[in-house]
Amino acid sequence: MAEEAVVIPEKIYFKIGEVCDLVGVQAHVLRYWETEFGMLSPQKNKSGQRSYRRRDVEVALRIKQLLYNEMFTIAGARKKLQSEQRQGSKPKPEAPVGPPMPNHSVEAPTLFDAAFEPARTIKPAPSGKPEIPAGVHNSLQGDALKVVAGHLLELREMLKGARAS
Repeated sequence: MAEEAVVIPEKIYFKIGEVCDLVGVQAHVLRYWETEFGMLSPQKNKSGQRSYRRRDVEVALRIKQLLYNEMFTIAGARKKLQSEQRQGSKPKPEAPVGPPMPNHSVEAPTLFDAAFEPARTIKPAPSGKPEIPAGVHNSLQGDALKVVAGHLLELREMLKGARAS
């Protein structure tokens, strides 16, 4: 689900109603997000009204993207935002549609190593194209499986943590 890019006006401070209009959520949702996401912390003026900075608006937009578009849980979105902050990355646009590229930096535990047999030889078929026997994967497929396995293991750990709390 692609959304239009939100243009944030060039202002120093925003009132909660302005942020609600920009982000597209109600005020009680923003206030709840403040309790769940430490990085969303508007200042309060002398009368106690929230004053959001541009960075707060950007964080709120990213939270909405994670929760509503990418279907993260609150805990998952919190963890994702924290990892983005640690990496010093800015909010990323939605991932392009298409097959995932193998990520060689992710090392999954030996989930597939025992069943993975790259030593088998692949013989050319009469058509000239290589014939891959059942159960044999090429290296890109193996790398992709290891990336997926790493993601699944990470999700499992997140779920274990959610159950414990």
